[in-house]
Parts: sequence; C-alpha cells; structure tokens
Amino acid sequence: MSAMTFRIVLFGLVAIFAFSNIGCINTPVGNKFGVPVTRDKIISRYERPLDQILNSAREVLSRIGTVTNDDIITKTLTAKINKRTVYVTVKEVEPLVTEVVVQARTSRGTGDLTMASEVDKQIALGLVLPQN
Repeated sequence: MSAMTFRIVLFGLVAIFAFSNIGCINTPVGNKFGVPVTRDKIISRYERPLDQILNSAREVLSRIGTVTNDDIITKTLTAKINKRTVYVTVKEVEPLVTEVVVQARTSRGTGDLTMASEVDKQIALGLVLPQN
C-alpha cells in the first residue's frame, strides 16, 4: 500500500467517524438534529403535586427566558434561554411524587448540562421559597 493510498483511506475513516457522531436526538417534542453523545438531561423527583411543580416551572422559564410552547396534554414546556432550547417535562410517578426532566440544547445541537441543572435548581427553589 503506497503512502498516498494510506492517506486517502485514513482520511475516509476520519470522515466517516466525524459524520457518525452527528445525528438525531430525542426530545420531548420529537426528534431533532444534534450531537447524541453529549449529556443534556437532569432528572429530579419531588414530593409535591404535579400542578405545583408545573406552575413553578412556568414561572422560572418565563422569568429567565421566553416560553415558546406550553403543552398541557403531555405536560411539557419549551423555552428559549440565552440562545438555548430548554425542555421541561413533568410527570406524576405516584400520587405525591412528581418527576421533572429538564433537557437543554444549544443552537449547534450539543447538550448543555449546566443550563439544565440551573433550570432544575431554580424550579426546586421556586417550590421552597415563598412567592412575592
């Protein structure tokens, strides 16, 4: 195998590897284009009723960003915060235990775990601190 053939084969393998890391990711509103190998999700459970957590999530997302979708059937909120798309899904696990899934993605399709954890923390603080 000559040096030129080796370089072409190596370039082809690198290109295949680069394009294999880009694909579809699963979001609460359907599949989107993105990088699937990055972490983007925080899952928390609270001993609070579903409506109370959903109201806290609405208030947090409207305070720190712009709510773009509020689906009352699937209990999913979508917001834009600092050019990132944030999805918050709330579901009841038991009568008084509610699960919150916060997923954040940048405009390039990579996960933003820092933003997801910040939104999750703000939702938790909204449940504990009194509202003005």
